[in-house]
Amino acid sequence: MSTSTATSGTAAKRGGSSAGGASSTHPRRGRRFLNRHAWWPYALPGVGLVVVFFLVPFLLNLRFSFTNWSSFTDVITWNGLRNFETLIDQNIFWPSVQVTLIYAVTAMVVQNVVSLPLAYALRDTNGINSFFRSLFFLPVLIAPVAAGYIFSALLSPAGPLNAAVAAAIPGFDFAWLGETSTAIFIVAAVDAWKWSGVITLVYIAGLNAIPQSFIEAARIDGANRLRVFRSIELPLLAPAVTFNVVVTLLGAISAFDIVVSATGGGPGNSTTVLNLAMFRQWGAGFFGTASALSLTVAVLVIVIALPLVSFLRKREVEM
Repeated sequence: MSTSTATSGTAAKRGGSSAGGASSTHPRRGRRFLNRHAWWPYALPGVGLVVVFFLVPFLLNLRFSFTNWSSFTDVITWNGLRNFETLIDQNIFWPSVQVTLIYAVTAMVVQNVVSLPLAYALRDTNGINSFFRSLFFLPVLIAPVAAGYIFSALLSPAGPLNAAVAAAIPGFDFAWLGETSTAIFIVAAVDAWKWSGVITLVYIAGLNAIPQSFIEAARIDGANRLRVFRSIELPLLAPAVTFNVVVTLLGAISAFDIVVSATGGGPGNSTTVLNLAMFRQWGAGFFGTASALSLTVAVLVIVIALPLVSFLRKREVEM
């Protein structure tokens, strides 16, 4: 065998070995890639739902917010900020934004101020507390529209609340939902009553997740109940506070059904939140201005949520 023949045979073997190594390496890389990205089939349904029910409607609404789309014309054309200018000229935009923010802040404050003491009182699991937890959760099961109609009847001038107060104060007569200065706060309180059961359960879960060893150590060091709550429980409850504050505030910005059934936006426009104003524009056939109001709700949620979540998360304490 010549030297050149031996060399070419060795090279051929190396080449074959290299090719075999490459062919065996690629499947391993493929398996590692699939193992590393094995999560995506599970995420796909969720991503699909977000795209179909949020992203696509949001993008369509974004486009129509800047068009002259209405039931009075067949041609949809770009009109820039004209829809917002029309809403401002008609004194709809800014009053609706103001009413929505007042409603959202009131509902958020009432829900959290009421739910935290309730959770503290009902944190221990026993028969009595389980009964009251179920009792306070019952309003959550009532449809928002039904809740609005129920309180509209209870708070009417001829309703049972005025009759009960008049039994103690003869001649008492007050239109709880008929005063422009107080109606928005009362309707927001109804919203808080409707959802406080959920917020209370979140606070109960947060309180029961706090290690008892922390509380016992603080008490051994002489801390009273108020000091334990302020220095131990409240800081460790921060994740529950973050969730409840964000959910109640952003949920109230999207309010519609309770307001419609309780006051219909009145008296005057004192309880006309953005979604109700949007509903009226849509019902009148002005789809462009309705889209502009809907876009305003989305922008409000985003503008408020991002800094609020960032601020509250920084205050959270890890156990």
